[in-house]
Amino acid sequence: MATDIKDTARAVEAAAVMRLLPHRPRLLALGEPTHGEDALLDLRNELFRQLVEQEGYRTITIESDCMMGLVVDDYVTSGTGTLDEVMEQGISHGWGSSAANRELVHWMRAYNVRADNDGRPVSERLRFAGFDGPLEITHAASPRQALTALHGYLAARVDANLLPCTADTLDRLLGSDDRWTDPAAMMDPSRSTGQSAEAGQLRLLADDLVALLDAQTPHLITETSPDDWDRARLYGRTALGLLRYHYWMADTSAARMARLVGVRDQMMAHNLLAVAARCPALVHAHNSHLQRGRSTMRMGGMPLEWWGAGALVSARLGDGYAFVATALGTIRHQGVDTPPPDTVEGLLYALPEERCVVDAPRLAAALGDTRPVPRVSPWFGYAPLDPARLADSDGIVFVKHVPQS
Repeated sequence: MATDIKDTARAVEAAAVMRLLPHRPRLLALGEPTHGEDALLDLRNELFRQLVEQEGYRTITIESDCMMGLVVDDYVTSGTGTLDEVMEQGISHGWGSSAANRELVHWMRAYNVRADNDGRPVSERLRFAGFDGPLEITHAASPRQALTALHGYLAARVDANLLPCTADTLDRLLGSDDRWTDPAAMMDPSRSTGQSAEAGQLRLLADDLVALLDAQTPHLITETSPDDWDRARLYGRTALGLLRYHYWMADTSAARMARLVGVRDQMMAHNLLAVAARCPALVHAHNSHLQRGRSTMRMGGMPLEWWGAGALVSARLGDGYAFVATALGTIRHQGVDTPPPDTVEGLLYALPEERCVVDAPRLAAALGDTRPVPRVSPWFGYAPLDPARLADSDGIVFVKHVPQS
């Protein structure tokens, strides 16, 4: 069996990943089992460069605020702002401070400058997108930015009589942003404004604005650039998603947390499908968001299950979606030591390579009925592979040791 497993392992490079797949997918999703490790982000950057140069990929989308991501995209495509400003304002969850994320954005801008100097068409430029909602573990953003941007886009281009409300009406109903972003609302539904009368009216108005955007498509796509049209749709998706998220923050039922994590991944999925409609893209996020099977976790002692973004997108795109999980041997600075030999990570740890990519379905077949035991991580921040779901991914990237960033 050890020989069979070794035969499935290849060097970690884009060509080896692509050989696992029947054809180039619209979305190639690379998962990570933990956050905040630059060694994994450096690997992501290497693969993206190779995918750009060898496979024609032009977009990367990461687990970061979709609205903030527009700041990064403006920088890499046209040089708007400075790199310092972009890293502070364009990447959420505190990950703008990552050296690897900074290097990614710097490289993308440099690539586009060279492309412009070489006279390449605009379609050859690299693009950046965040695909997470404007959500943090402590709070959710106000829907103001998305709602007012959508209203402004439509007000400038359609008959005012078609608009469901004025900008002043939106401003009055939104009120202070503090009422939307109160951190206490994450744990105390009574502190949320999501089921107030004003929030209910805003949900109806947001739905009407998105419906108007859709109804005016033939006119709008001739009046504005493709980028402006795409952004208007992003504003609509985000406004609806945020208002739905806030609604469930105010819920008091036992399903509250399951609804919240589900809404977040639904927002992610909608953004990923929009990216896929534009061009092939590399997707990077936690394995749990990108896997094809149901996602699970425990929060506050309560078990949660929901369909993640990868499952939702895979159901729509079929083999236009590919998922490669990442697994790790050790993260010693977090107390994660050598994996037991009877786990999937332990079997991969025994291979001579420091890093390798493995054909997951072949690995599952090689193991046969001898299913490895699940690895138990002593650190909550690392999610080991589920041995029962090996064949659900197209491949596994294994990194033997993760040094401290």
